[in-house]
Amino acid sequence: MLVGFFLMGVVLLSAMAVLDWLLVTRLFTARAAWFEGAVLTVTVLLAVAVLRGIFAFLRAGRLGSLPHAVAVTPQDQPELWDQIRAAADGTGQRPPDELYLVAEVNAGVAEQSRLLGLLQGRRRMLLGLPLIAGLTVPQLRAVLAHEFGHYGNLDTRLGGVAMHGREAVLHTVEVLQEGSTRLHQAVGALYVGYARMFLRASQSVARHQELAADRMAARHAGRDATAAALRALPVLTGAYTHYLETYAGMGGPLGVLPPVGEVHGGFCRLLAARTGERLAALSAGQRPPRPHPYDSHPPLAERIALVEQLPGDGRPDESADGPGGLTLLRDPGMVFAALEARTLSQEAAGLRRMSWDDLVMARAVADAAGWSRPLRVAVARALRSSTQGADGTATVRRDSTAEEAANDLLPDLEEILDAFDRGLLWTAVADRMPKPHQAARLTGPSARNFIRPRVFDGLAGMVHLRLAESGQAEPDIAWSGRPGLILPEAWEKGMDDAVDAAVADTPDTAPLRALLSGPHRVSA
Repeated sequence: MLVGFFLMGVVLLSAMAVLDWLLVTRLFTARAAWFEGAVLTVTVLLAVAVLRGIFAFLRAGRLGSLPHAVAVTPQDQPELWDQIRAAADGTGQRPPDELYLVAEVNAGVAEQSRLLGLLQGRRRMLLGLPLIAGLTVPQLRAVLAHEFGHYGNLDTRLGGVAMHGREAVLHTVEVLQEGSTRLHQAVGALYVGYARMFLRASQSVARHQELAADRMAARHAGRDATAAALRALPVLTGAYTHYLETYAGMGGPLGVLPPVGEVHGGFCRLLAARTGERLAALSAGQRPPRPHPYDSHPPLAERIALVEQLPGDGRPDESADGPGGLTLLRDPGMVFAALEARTLSQEAAGLRRMSWDDLVMARAVADAAGWSRPLRVAVARALRSSTQGADGTATVRRDSTAEEAANDLLPDLEEILDAFDRGLLWTAVADRMPKPHQAARLTGPSARNFIRPRVFDGLAGMVHLRLAESGQAEPDIAWSGRPGLILPEAWEKGMDDAVDAAVADTPDTAPLRALLSGPHRVSA
């Protein structure tokens, strides 16, 4: 079938060449010259598309450059290379010629293959630095053995060829689908149909290879370590996604970055602060990626079950208590900094750096200002409207933008509470709070219940701003929870109830005013 995939292009080229030769030598007439010229043009364009597919198929095994990875030599990290060589020897394979560390929870071995892997070439290993940080050495050993197991042909003599063939077919289809003309897309559709047939036929072989690689990993690193590594992969993937969104990307809206080396290196702090159950909870709420219909990997639960069914090898289970994978690296901080330099864009690399505490404080203040601004603008409009209405002058338009009210003209926290005490919250302020078009027609209790959380957030944001400006709120990076501010004890205990009372159907600002004037009083 692989030969057929290649020969399909050769047959198409031959057929078009014969058609062109007949048109030029046997069928050419002056009356139909325009038609024959159009046919020749179409066949030439089709030939270009087919040749593109053939060359893409032949070049599928090439190893390209890796601008977002860090090359590591045996002299740089001898302990890590020792583990890689041991895994290669244990699976009967030759070690890689190159090792690159990447910013992914993943590992893989690629080869500069010729004739779809029948002829060996330069071998390259990719190893995710977050993966190393999240696994113990025994678990990492199982992952390495699994990757080399793909090249052992194990229980199928041509399993490696099938694996390379699937990669070549997918690469060819991707290249053809990127064609800019309809003829390219038409040829791509032809190859897609053949590729689907090949992928369906080879899927069982590819999945057999995955299971055989799991068995090879169990023989080399131990059954328990292999099962533990498989269970850890989705947990680490979810935890790393959470880390990038919550911590590494914290300074994005502010245009700042964590300290040098901490963009990826901070993940180690999160792993150290959370138990296995809390790490698993990070991935529990994330929707797993939709499996590809031609995915070569069997379901993870099936792979784990099959590994656990293997007979015991008598080795003690050190998968959980073994040394961490980062112990294999010399100067991990330097490695994280080098990876960061390779993965950040030139523009991002020039951003200002902040310590984690300063970054948490700056982001908390910015968020609090964002939460409070809609409420402050709505109260400013309501106060202006009521004042001008009482004077008999024209009222302010309700659709005026927030930018029309300068920050220094917006009311402070006490002025907002005064407006609530005057009964303006549900008669004037709420109607001026931004809301989606679908909620514009809500009235009565439905309208109040819809807008109440936004008013609550606005008041809470103003409290956070007041406490931060007065120095009474402290930043909390909270590697085991969510980053934010630590408020004084009285505010931690009573703020939610006080704000709830202030935004009730009948507002009561006394509890919030009591906190503002209590032992932890903060100046305006």
